[in-house]
Amino acid sequence: MNYSNVCALSCKFCEFYRKRGDEGAYEHSIEDVRREARGAVESGATEMHIVGGLHPYLPFEYYTDMMRAIREEADAAAGGLESPPPCDTSAPGRLHIKAFTAVEVVHLAKIAKVYKQSDRKAGIRHVLEKLKEAGLGSLPGGGAEVFDDRIHDEAFKGKIRSDVWLDVHRVAHELGLNTNATILYGHIDHADERLVHMDMLRKAQDEALTRLGYEAAADGSVTLTRAGVAQPTPDMTTRGGYFQTIIPLPFFPDGSDLEALPGPGGLENLRTIAVSRLMLDNFPHVKAFWIMQTLGMAQLMLQCGADDIDGTVVWYDITKVGGSSTHQETTAWDLQQAIREAGLEPVERDTLYRRVERDGKKWWLSA
Repeated sequence: MNYSNVCALSCKFCEFYRKRGDEGAYEHSIEDVRREARGAVESGATEMHIVGGLHPYLPFEYYTDMMRAIREEADAAAGGLESPPPCDTSAPGRLHIKAFTAVEVVHLAKIAKVYKQSDRKAGIRHVLEKLKEAGLGSLPGGGAEVFDDRIHDEAFKGKIRSDVWLDVHRVAHELGLNTNATILYGHIDHADERLVHMDMLRKAQDEALTRLGYEAAADGSVTLTRAGVAQPTPDMTTRGGYFQTIIPLPFFPDGSDLEALPGPGGLENLRTIAVSRLMLDNFPHVKAFWIMQTLGMAQLMLQCGADDIDGTVVWYDITKVGGSSTHQETTAWDLQQAIREAGLEPVERDTLYRRVERDGKKWWLSA
């Protein structure tokens, strides 16, 4: 769900944002959100993924109320039971809320008047604690773009820089929230800048995994892809979170201020997935987001280092591949078939990468 496309920023690569009063601008009410949540629960969704623009006028309470409304709908559908801990695989399936990029979190800290440059982590922590208390389960990885000051100043000036983005995710990890990470490539960035971006993510993940008890090498690095190394598990979030997956996102020029650029081609997309897997060997997963890569390309990416192509998605308003509409959905059957054609076994997972078993719209976590 995208709660609003009204945004205080005007990033050159973005075709999503609108100013209030522009044609196509929208903002959902809490009742709209509640209705969306009810529909998600009734359809058997495992997750609500929520991001939006940096709305300059909505109060901080709007966002905590949004979390509570979704949680109430999910709890009502589960019979009003308390939310199970992440490691409880015997509990019935419960809708997970993955919401707000690091850019949005900083924006929320500012409108809540708790963000101070002298101690920005304190404001970030305040916001994430309030959101978590209201129902937030994890953070998506958007807003990272490419960690480079040259690119930042030219393509998305005014957005938070890499140090602040990483601070948001570090605080989230300390609070036991798992997060994702992205890289938006193929615009004005260069290959070496992408590698620097991945190296910065790698070092931040080393910190998270070391806090979880993983033994680091002499240089401080942790490797998960080596044979015999146990993967992080959801119950580890009681001690702190970690990056679950890297999601390389190709730039789509259509309709943005950078529409004269060609965007990356198929080979570049495949190479970027492969390099991501090699560079980020301390990330448990690599996602080929089919809605931006196309399902056919995602199949090839499964053979180049990716192990996840995301779910049925349903609604997505950030990018529209090939002129598609906001309603961008595929079926579970098509996803399973694509994975099998790639020579692999399809497994449904929840947001925290626990195995899901399903009987139609009813689902539960596999033991």
